[in-house]
Amino acid sequence: MKLTGLTLRRLVMLWLLVVAGAGVCAAQVAGSAPAAKAPVKSSKPAKAVPPPKPVLAPPAGNLVIIGGGLRADNAEVWQRIVTLAGGKGARIGVFGSASINPEKSAQNTVNKLNQYGAQAFFIPLGVTLPNSDYRKAAEDPEVVAAIHSATGIYFTGGDQARITKALVRPDGKHTAALDAVWDVYRDGGVVAGSSAGAAIMSTTMFYDAKPTLDMLKQGVNDGHEIASGLGFIGDDVFVDQHLLVRGRFARMIPVMLKKGYQIGLGIDENSAMVVNARRDVEIIGYSGALLLDLSAAITDRGIKGFNISNATISYLDRGDKFNLVSREFTPSPDKADNKLDPNQPDTREPVFTNDILGNNAVLDLMVNLIDNAQQEAIGIAFGNPRDAYPDLGFEFRFSKTINSVGYSSTEVEAYSVLKLRMDIRPIQLQQPLYRYR
Repeated sequence: MKLTGLTLRRLVMLWLLVVAGAGVCAAQVAGSAPAAKAPVKSSKPAKAVPPPKPVLAPPAGNLVIIGGGLRADNAEVWQRIVTLAGGKGARIGVFGSASINPEKSAQNTVNKLNQYGAQAFFIPLGVTLPNSDYRKAAEDPEVVAAIHSATGIYFTGGDQARITKALVRPDGKHTAALDAVWDVYRDGGVVAGSSAGAAIMSTTMFYDAKPTLDMLKQGVNDGHEIASGLGFIGDDVFVDQHLLVRGRFARMIPVMLKKGYQIGLGIDENSAMVVNARRDVEIIGYSGALLLDLSAAITDRGIKGFNISNATISYLDRGDKFNLVSREFTPSPDKADNKLDPNQPDTREPVFTNDILGNNAVLDLMVNLIDNAQQEAIGIAFGNPRDAYPDLGFEFRFSKTINSVGYSSTEVEAYSVLKLRMDIRPIQLQQPLYRYR
């Protein structure tokens, strides 16, 4: 066959390409750098592969979540904080950031901690701290070093929004000071907080909250009633405080539904929840905590207004323990051998309250129901006739189920109440609600 010059040149070029390709493959196998290639156009821009995120170990420390109103003589709570921080001489850094007067608020707490053996000190960081730029202070190496020197951290009460504003950058990232607090917690230190200092413990916190009844009527919104907390307890548990005294248990439920929490813990005043690295929750102090479980709860979209069915509510008394992973309950030693017998109830009277959101009303109702021949109790919530939506109220129905259990103390008149069913639905009130006779 006769080859033309053009055909011969094409064959030679093809042979050269084959040889070059083989050379590249050999170089790659040998670990040599491949020959440069002409750039190839692509319809999609190349994306850099992000470096893997560091895997952080679970915190080895403890939380002491106080419901507010902690009295100076509540030795059980104060002493536990100092003990968990290392005992006598423990360095505990105190943030007064939530207060309008951070230094004064922190100094009061410093004095109390020192009375119980600590060497506590004020951390000068707060949005209302005079003659201070809180943004610079949150990144100041001296402030960060002071935090790192501590084996315990305490957040005082006030406005929790001031705490997050001081410790979180405008873009949502941690300041150096907040990273230092987390380092203390991860390394085995204790992080304690009262009232506002308790509110920041979950990933969501109340921010500019309306009264409980108004939240049931009008709902909750991000950036208004709720905002991001600091999340020390993890992203699966919602925390609230001042719970029984202010009847706040009901305001937790719409937040939990909105943000997808199954478990909520609300601690009462002058009391605390101690949460360890195994996620055991122990109740100490004067009163107790309410545990809400919405894992089996449902809402009926056919009902106009807030409603929920098949929620579970429990009361954990002082000395009781509950594990957030296994969901196992351990009664306090004085109740361990005194489980209530449902076949031998103490009373048989109907249980009802017309102010379920009142001071301790929900606890009184739960205790009266668990040791009663009655199988259910009802509480009502309604507002002032001059409020918005005066004809809208709510019925709270509490029912005993096969899983409901009660324990009674052998030492004092105190109860633990586990796993009552709770259903809430809107009701219409007749207006006027009453007339003079």
